[in-house]
Amino acid sequence: MYDRETRERALTLVAQGRSLNSVSKQTGISRYALRSWQSRIEPISRTAQCPRCEPVPRSPEAAQQYAYLLGLYLGDGCLSSQPHRGGYVLRIACADAWPGLIEACRQAVKDVRPMNSVCVIQRQGCVMVTSYSHHWPCLFPQHGPGKKHERPIVLQDWQQRIVDAHPWEFIRGLIHSDGCRITNWTTRMVAGKRRRYEYPRYFFTNMSTDILRLYTDTLDKVGVEWKPARQSRTAQNISVAKRDSVALMDQHIGPKY
Repeated sequence: MYDRETRERALTLVAQGRSLNSVSKQTGISRYALRSWQSRIEPISRTAQCPRCEPVPRSPEAAQQYAYLLGLYLGDGCLSSQPHRGGYVLRIACADAWPGLIEACRQAVKDVRPMNSVCVIQRQGCVMVTSYSHHWPCLFPQHGPGKKHERPIVLQDWQQRIVDAHPWEFIRGLIHSDGCRITNWTTRMVAGKRRRYEYPRYFFTNMSTDILRLYTDTLDKVGVEWKPARQSRTAQNISVAKRDSVALMDQHIGPKY
């Protein structure tokens, strides 16, 4: 006998396009059981379990974690429909180099949708933090056909209120997805000798002008100075280099871990 969470975790793996054979080998669950669950288990989708589907829609209770997850989704996340099950799979890509980020992402997904299981699927050089639900489009209405930078990305009023209440969590999610903290260096002549100076700097890179605007608007609200950096053909970089602003970012964000 398997509990519901175990069954839903296995079905989430199948929903990723994995064969029944590979899922069976990974989980130790027979292919017959997996096939049976596909046709018999109803996904958790009751209206009462989605705050946006209630007669009077409300914001998610885990607002702080939602702000962080929203930043991750806008950076490295996507939703994929599952026609054979009628729901959606949320996937957040996280690099193997940052195990703390992977755990923070997994916990945020679990806090925002505690009734749904969360899987960590290994890929080459990264993992996909994955969760299945009928209601992910309710929580991420920015979902749509095509790539994010090819369509408008605008927060709904209830999302903006959450970002306004938890701006640093939103910024942290964006930095953890499409940003970094690096150490730059330069040299100067001092008393006839060339000396090397190092200074920290934050970068955020994205191809969507709307997502860049959401990032810079939020930086403005928390008092962080920024400027556009060197652009590539496909993306734009936002730099935070002023000492006081970097110190503020360090206080609330810090390097990936």
